[in-house]
Amino acid sequence: MSDYTHPLADAEFVLNELVGFDKLCADMGHEDINSELASVILSEAGKLGSGVLAPLNRVGDLHHPAMIEKDGGSGVQETAGFAQAYKEYVEGGWASLTGAEEFGGQNLPNVLGSAVNEVWHTSNMAFALCPLLSQGAIESISHHGSEHLQQSYLPKMLSGEWPGTMNLTEPDAGTDLAAVKTKAIPNGEHYLITGQKIYITWGDHQMTDNIVHLVLARLPDAPAGVKGISLFIVPKFNLDENGAPAERNDAYCVSLEHKLGIHGSPTCVMSFGENGGAKGYLVGEAHKGLSYMFTMMNHARQGVGLQGLAVSEASYQHALHYAKERLQGTNKDGSRFTIIKFPDVRRMLMQMKSSTEAMRALCLVAAAEIDRGNSARNELFTPIVKGWCTELSQELTYLGTQIHGGMGFIEETGSAQFYRDARILTIYEGTTGVQALDLVGRKTLVNKGESLGALLDEIAQDLHKFDAMGGQFTLAAKQCNTALECGIAARQWLLDIAVTDKNAPGSASVNFMMLFGYLCGGWLMAKSAMQAKAQLDAGEGNSEFLNAKLISAQFFCEHMVVRTQACFASIQAGSESIMSLPEDAF
Repeated sequence: MSDYTHPLADAEFVLNELVGFDKLCADMGHEDINSELASVILSEAGKLGSGVLAPLNRVGDLHHPAMIEKDGGSGVQETAGFAQAYKEYVEGGWASLTGAEEFGGQNLPNVLGSAVNEVWHTSNMAFALCPLLSQGAIESISHHGSEHLQQSYLPKMLSGEWPGTMNLTEPDAGTDLAAVKTKAIPNGEHYLITGQKIYITWGDHQMTDNIVHLVLARLPDAPAGVKGISLFIVPKFNLDENGAPAERNDAYCVSLEHKLGIHGSPTCVMSFGENGGAKGYLVGEAHKGLSYMFTMMNHARQGVGLQGLAVSEASYQHALHYAKERLQGTNKDGSRFTIIKFPDVRRMLMQMKSSTEAMRALCLVAAAEIDRGNSARNELFTPIVKGWCTELSQELTYLGTQIHGGMGFIEETGSAQFYRDARILTIYEGTTGVQALDLVGRKTLVNKGESLGALLDEIAQDLHKFDAMGGQFTLAAKQCNTALECGIAARQWLLDIAVTDKNAPGSASVNFMMLFGYLCGGWLMAKSAMQAKAQLDAGEGNSEFLNAKLISAQFFCEHMVVRTQACFASIQAGSESIMSLPEDAF
């Protein structure tokens, strides 16, 4: 999509009005960082996104990475044009945006980094997966790696010169990581890693002179199950005494997956140790690899939620452009008119527009909680951001193709790519079911609903203010308050039913998560409406944008938030009909 335009106005609105960016920066000790600087950064990111990355989106979809012979073994040649784009990304300093200063990072707030990441993923999601995984790897090494490992790898990773990957899944170990079979044998100051990993995003390419793989493996004395997993750094090229890439490590991509979407991103089958063992270096303590990897995975989960927003935004822009130009229908005077005149097309466009704005609000508000150090709220938001945003993206990208009519089914128009690319989002970094179980289990039942209760209290306070707006928001406020009642009741239902029915939490979990996604979306759109109205009353801001924000908030609260009621009805139905049918009757 070469005509991508970054939704700068909405990103700035969320940063300033919902996140309180200037105060956040001041609280973090960033007196030299403010909303004006954020606007400049976002604008510059938009230039790289629209001018360099977006034109390559279709190229990557048509011309996939390919297997080659390289460095004495098999390797991957990325799509033509991606290497130059990555070089421009690195030279622009984008990889170091939120990194620690001690390793060469710019130490900017995480929420600003998330807003910038939306640019990359909207422009070219397949390309942007490379830096996304790198950011997660940096998080894990920063939190758990030794000083030696940090000094050896983080400066190059923060600069973007060495990207990182995540190697968890094996042919017999998907979500159940207790089944990991990859081995790590002590060998002097390092370990020899042997095993195979699958579904490794950007596991190999020629864009950089090294790749830093994070690999889960078992030591010989490891306990059974997830308590026996350790985490290792396994570089593509081992480092010499000066810290530069030297001999090729025994870690190769042996094949590429053929996928429904994200064709420009090589998804690799990685083989470690076929020629004696790949050199690996233990991260942190032995047998604690799973918790270390979750540092990386939780970062990636919010990133994947952001991808749901980004691909929906791309699909919306594509559909909007088509709707404004597609002639279909004749006026009484014989002149033609475009399909954007039709109420049902307007409905679909409003659904796409308002939902992307709600997702953007949630993604950035959640990202800001990391900057604030509010771990409980961040952990609560993570499965909602990942699960709700990616599920909703399936519907929104479908609407993009629907607006195109029959042309949406034709690959040349470009709409179908967004629909195909979005399909992976509900799967990787933990499926929708995994996110939902995380929300009901680790994030609600474990603390007896305390974190969720605190969020509901905050929502209630804001919706009380929303009630006072009246006028065009009378129905919107009513729907939001009904959704809040559903959320409060769903929380109590879960706490009560978990005591007597072990199947109930899992049976209700996805509807529970989706309920809170729509509730949080409505809450933040209600706050957006209040902030937009305050600016208009004060004669501030862009009146065209602010009036549009009022309408999109009204639409979301009236048409989308009502879905909480259906979610709650399904939650209350419990597990009986879900679990009653015998297995052999399916």
